[in-house]
Amino acid sequence: MRRQDAIRCIAMRHCIAVVGGGPGGLTLARVLHRHGHPVAVLERDPAPDSRPPGGTLDLHEGLGQLALDKAGLLAEFQALSRPEGQAMRILNPAGTVLRDWQPRPDERAHPEIDRGQLRDLLLGPLDVQWGREVAQVVPGTGDGVLVHFADGRQETFDLVVGADGAWSRVRPAVSPVTPHYTGVTSVETSLDDVDTRHPDLAQLIGDGSVAVYGANRSLVAQRNSGGHVKVYTKFRAPLDWHAGLDLADAESVRSHLLALFDGWAAPVLDLVAHGTAFAHRPFHVLPESHTWAHVRGVTLLGDAAHLMPPLGAGANLAMLDGAELAESIAADPEDLDEAVCAFEERMWARAGRWAKITTEGLERLVSPDPAEALALFDDVQPS
Repeated sequence: MRRQDAIRCIAMRHCIAVVGGGPGGLTLARVLHRHGHPVAVLERDPAPDSRPPGGTLDLHEGLGQLALDKAGLLAEFQALSRPEGQAMRILNPAGTVLRDWQPRPDERAHPEIDRGQLRDLLLGPLDVQWGREVAQVVPGTGDGVLVHFADGRQETFDLVVGADGAWSRVRPAVSPVTPHYTGVTSVETSLDDVDTRHPDLAQLIGDGSVAVYGANRSLVAQRNSGGHVKVYTKFRAPLDWHAGLDLADAESVRSHLLALFDGWAAPVLDLVAHGTAFAHRPFHVLPESHTWAHVRGVTLLGDAAHLMPPLGAGANLAMLDGAELAESIAADPEDLDEAVCAFEERMWARAGRWAKITTEGLERLVSPDPAEALALFDDVQPS
């Protein structure tokens, strides 16, 4: 451990490491920082901009926005976010508009923010240790929890928090459970400078998102800032559906997707036809009621703890997990283990509810009957 961090840990009596520099891990670190508690953020990426940060996120009032409020960052988020990004248009495969919902000028239920902007907002004064890939976490050692790094180094902490996503390296220290495939996969592409290069598609998408639902497949295009658009095709298929297809060959993937959505309206297909690179993202989940016997010195949050279908809840839950764990530690700094136990019970109850909601939602959004998707939209956001 670096000398400065070691001195701080001695002063605070607890050395805490969070593995993963995503929204959940950074929120935990930022709230702890606000309460004067040091934390080591261990991130395997070599730098914050070493890979694309991903698409836009909608942060909910009682989840992600609440977490940012606990971090003292809500006003800054509101200045960066795009309330107009809440707009949602739904078409059928023939291109007919079925719903066209526009947010009120004062609507702040779940405004959008680019992942990169959110990351930079959370980073602020944090001193993240970039390029620190964790290989294994071993609890129960005499001096605390031993963290083995991919480069062969080792460090010991009083608490290690796994915020390292679906394929967490921390999770095996508390749970043998691994994610399983849902039967739904996604292939993602993107459009740049859409307002200038593809004005017709820009108009189709509007200020927020456009979604098209067919039998066992869907297509969603979502506006990010700066004229960037993410396009997501989703369909039911075996995990090895791409056998014989070179996923690195953009032309081959594009042709396959256009054939898969054959017969859909030309403007909808253009969202795929004009895409650049394609990324394969099969949907994996953890069991809805994933819990574990408490292990002293190790815990999980976000996707590492409760991976669920990506329907807008994941980052929100991870951020609130991080904020609440930080507050629990700050409220009871003398008994770190008791603070973690209290956090886990609260997290498990909330995550179980959302896992059920998102699992049922995925079944309806990628369904043999497209009317199920429209009905779900009407349940959530009446037209």
